[in-house]
Amino acid sequence: METPVHVAPDHPAYAGHFPGRPILPGVVLLAEALAAIALATGRSASRWSIASAKFPSPVTPGTALSLLHEPHAEGGVRFEIRAEGRVVASGTLAPRAGR
Repeated sequence: METPVHVAPDHPAYAGHFPGRPILPGVVLLAEALAAIALATGRSASRWSIASAKFPSPVTPGTALSLLHEPHAEGGVRFEIRAEGRVVASGTLAPRAGR
């Protein structure tokens, strides 16, 4: 499933990361992925654990993003966030036990 991800170019996270060359922190990308996957699956973001995450390419203000995700082993989810044909984040989520 592919979902557009919108992070405002004036998002406060850009201000301090990094002065003079702003890039979006990975934690913001993870938060966006968790929120979209929670909405798509009907499972609260608090019911997921981040099993792995990589950030191979930076995201600058105004970059159009899209999230792709699919079911993964043992009830998990594999995801990628893409920008302009390149992967900017990828990883897997695992369901938390007892939640």
